[in-house]
Amino acid sequence: MVRKTKEEAEITRLHIIDAARRVFLQCGVSHTSLEKIAAAAGVTRGAVYWHFRNKSELFFAMREDALLPFVDRVVFDADDEEPLAGIETALLEIFRVLADEQKTRETLEIVSFKCEYVDEFLPLMGCSAGQQAFLDDLTRAYARAAARGLLRPGPTPEVLATDTFMFVGGLVKHWLEGGPESPFRQGAEDLVRAHMALRRA
Repeated sequence: MVRKTKEEAEITRLHIIDAARRVFLQCGVSHTSLEKIAAAAGVTRGAVYWHFRNKSELFFAMREDALLPFVDRVVFDADDEEPLAGIETALLEIFRVLADEQKTRETLEIVSFKCEYVDEFLPLMGCSAGQQAFLDDLTRAYARAAARGLLRPGPTPEVLATDTFMFVGGLVKHWLEGGPESPFRQGAEDLVRAHMALRRA
C-alpha cells in the first residue's frame, strides 16, 4: 500500500510537470500561476504545493526532466583515434533529440523565449551544471584532437570548445524559433558538419 501511494505521488508529480510545461508554453512563465497549473493538471493548488514549494522550483523540475534525453543520448566518443568525429556525432545528436523529443523541444522553447530571468528566476541565468559539463567534454575532446595533430593551427582547445558551445547554442535557438521550414532546421546537420570541417587539419 505504501509503495502504491509513492508511485501515485510520483505519477501526480510528473502530471503536474507536464501541465506546467503546457501552460508555460501557452502563457509564458511570468503570466503563469500555480492556480493555472493546478487547473490544467486537474489537481488542487494544495497538491501542487505538496510537490513544489513555488513556481521557480516547478520550473526547474520541468527543465531537468526534459533535458534528460540530452544526458542519455548526447555523449562524446572517448576514442582517441577520432575525437573530432566524436564531437560531430554528439552535436548532430542534439538536433536529433530536438526532433524526436517533444517535451524537450517545448521546454527549450520555454527556457529560450517564454521566461524572463528576473526576481526568483535570476539564479537560473548563466551556464547550468549540464551546460558546463558539455563545455568541459568539448574541451577535453578538442585537447585529444590537438594531441594527435588533427586540428588546424591557431586557436587552443579551450577557445575552440567555447566557440563550438556558442555555435550550438545559437543554432538551437534558431532551430526552435524558425519552424519546420526554417533553413536552420532543415540545414542543421550540414551546418554542424561545416563547423567541424573548419577545425580539421
